[in-house]
Amino acid sequence: QVQLVESGGGLVQAGGSLRLSCALSGRTFSSYAMNWFRQAPGKEREFVAAIRWSGGNTVYTDSVKGRFTISRDNAKNMVYLQMNSLKSEDTAVYYCAARRDVGVVDLRVSAMNYWGQGTQVTVSS
Repeated sequence: QVQLVESGGGLVQAGGSLRLSCALSGRTFSSYAMNWFRQAPGKEREFVAAIRWSGGNTVYTDSVKGRFTISRDNAKNMVYLQMNSLKSEDTAVYYCAARRDVGVVDLRVSAMNYWGQGTQVTVSS
């Protein structure tokens, strides 16, 4: 059974930075593409960023390009989301998700195999 545990959320002023972390346990980390999603109050969960098992391929939703960076450390079974220039519209619960990397990119919520419990990010304007 795979477990994902996020950390690093909190309250930050607009323009500030946060780094989210996600630890995976229970399976071979390098077999999974890792993803970050977020869900704001009253809205559907949406894709934010993804990274393939090798770390060489990353994908971002347009609204975070140039501000967020996803990275992973396979030796530590960790994935990170560095968030800079935060905006009030980035306020949401952020979720880490793992999907078995079978060579086909699929960023849908329904395509994820495992989810973390989420961490709250609040950006004050």
